[in-house]
This record gives sequence, C-alpha cells and structure tokens, in this order.
Amino acid sequence: MNLNKIPATIVTGFLGSGKTTLLSNILRQANGKRIAVIVNEFGALDIDAELLRSCPLECDEQTPDSAAQGSPIADNGIYELANGCICCTVEEEFLPVMEALVERRDQIDHILIETSGLALPKPLVQAFNWPQIKLHCTVDAVITVVDGPALVDGRIAHDPEQVQAQRQADTSLDHDPSLQELLDDQLSSADLVLISKQDLMDEAQLIRLQEQLAGRIGDAVRIHPIRNGEVEQALILGLESASEEHIDHRHTHHDHHHAEGAEHHHAHDHFDSISLDLGELDSDALLAALKVLVAEQAIYRVKGFVALAGKPMRQVVQGVGERFERYFDRPWAPGEPRSSRIVVIGKGLDPQQIEARLQATGA
Repeated sequence: MNLNKIPATIVTGFLGSGKTTLLSNILRQANGKRIAVIVNEFGALDIDAELLRSCPLECDEQTPDSAAQGSPIADNGIYELANGCICCTVEEEFLPVMEALVERRDQIDHILIETSGLALPKPLVQAFNWPQIKLHCTVDAVITVVDGPALVDGRIAHDPEQVQAQRQADTSLDHDPSLQELLDDQLSSADLVLISKQDLMDEAQLIRLQEQLAGRIGDAVRIHPIRNGEVEQALILGLESASEEHIDHRHTHHDHHHAEGAEHHHAHDHFDSISLDLGELDSDALLAALKVLVAEQAIYRVKGFVALAGKPMRQVVQGVGERFERYFDRPWAPGEPRSSRIVVIGKGLDPQQIEARLQATGA
C-alpha cells in the first residue's frame, strides 16, 4: 500500500444499472472521508451531479479564495465531465481534472469516478500510468455494476434499445462494439462486480447468475449482490487493487478491433434532451403523465426534482423506460425556490406536448 497516493474507484455499468444510486450511498457513509467525485453520465448531467451533491459529504467547505483560483471541485467535491464518453476524451477532459485534483491532494482522501454507461474502463485505467497521475494516484478498484434481473432475462441491460440510442447520441464516442462486447470489456476490467436489484430476483436466479458471471471473469474477481445501491463502504473502498499495474494484461474486444485495424466511428442519430422548469406538482399525476408519455414517445430516460405542495422535502423522480422510482432526498433550504425541474431524454421528442402534459400536473 502506498500511503502517498490518492486511491480512485472507477464505477462503470450500463444506463439504468444503478451507478448513481450506488455512489450516493457511498457518499452517505463518508464518515469524515474527503471524497471528490467525477461524473460522466451522458445526458441530464446536472441532475446526476445534484443528486450526489445532496449527499452529506464530509469534506472541507470550499473557501472563496479556492473558488476564485478556478478549482474544478465545485460545491461538495463534484466535478462534471459533460463532453461525451470519458474513455474517448481521456487526454482532453479527464487528465486536466486529475491534474487539478492532484494539486489539491492534501484535501482529498478518495476519488470516485462514475463513467458513462458506454465507457470502456481500460483506457481510463491506463491513464493512471501517465507520469503526472501515477506519482500521486492509484486505481483502488474498477467496479462494474450489472442489472441482475436484465441478465437473468437474457438482456444486456434493462432496455438495450435505450443503451443503443445513448450510444448513437454521443458524438464523441470513437468505439462501436456490440453491447455484448461492451459488457464483456467492462467485466474483463473489473476488480469487483456488483449485481444490482437483488430484491427483484429469487435465490435460485441469483445463484445461477453469480455462477455465470464467475465463469466469465475468473475466481480473482469478487461478485456481490446489492439492493437499492446499498453496500457497506468497507466492501468497495480500500481494495488496493492498483489496477493500473496489471490492466495491460487484461485483453478486451476493443484491443482486438485495434489489432485488426477496425474502424470505431459510427453514425450519430438525432438526440433530444428537454429540460423543464415547473412549479409545484402533484406527484401521482406527474408519474401517470410520464408513463403515458413514455408509451407515446421514444423517451429513454427521465430525471428530476419535484416540489410538492405542503411537503417540506424535495422529491426525486427517476425513470428508465417504463420503470420509475420516487423518493425524498432532502428538505428544501430556507429561501430556496420551491420549483420542479424535469429532464427528459429521447429521440424525436415533441417538446410542446411533453411540457403541456407535465404542466397539467401542477398542484
């Protein structure tokens, strides 16, 4: 163990697998640990980052002087990479952030990196061997989150079509494996595999899935089922894998495509991201309206915060396909505007219809 290096945990997995929920729970268990977070989920980035900011991070408050110096660690240690897939923008996007974090290494105990669901972990891990990063940082572990019920049903993700649409929308992406190959590459780079949504599988299904995954990743990689992103921090932080030291020996499909001289670029379809600022809403009416809209339009993802009349807490609404969840994340701050913000991501959307339907759910 090198006590002089900042450990970094890389969390990867497809859209809707539960990465943001997992990170939120890790941050809630910070227990005085000062954690910086890099978020790279394509679309609705501000919502993802705000979900993480709402967690009670136990880190030093940023002073006006540090903010004035242009530190990339905004608010409670959250840094957003909004320009596409992190593994395709390592030099332009990721390294400058890491260099800035290195400058503040005396204020950071751990770094969490949430990649886009389309990211290949290997190029990101390899970046930790760059001299300016290797001296001060190490990869504590690569964690791949898989959607347990989807794999049990023979699907790569909860909705493979939504993952394909996300891939087509990301104009910075320069790799184009099949979704099966992408999952294989995420698993082959993993030091730990988390099976999400344990509560949606029976014991026999879970045992079979664990056996199947073990056969694909080998005995050295641990597999752990979780529900609602809940896992003890000790099980996933402090693994000391030093993944950058052996990542070159892990073969991936992407390595094979490069060896064969294959082209990795692909065509990009039109992609819509609609952000709506609304007033106080009725939660049940909003959910019903969203489900109707999902049935009528090609909506892939919904995320947002809802102000409910007479309720002191802010409600989070998240949806992937037809599956939605709601929960209260924090009280409204004194003087904070009680407004709702909903982000809808999809293809060929009708913004006027969506806004009209959601406006009609006002309390």
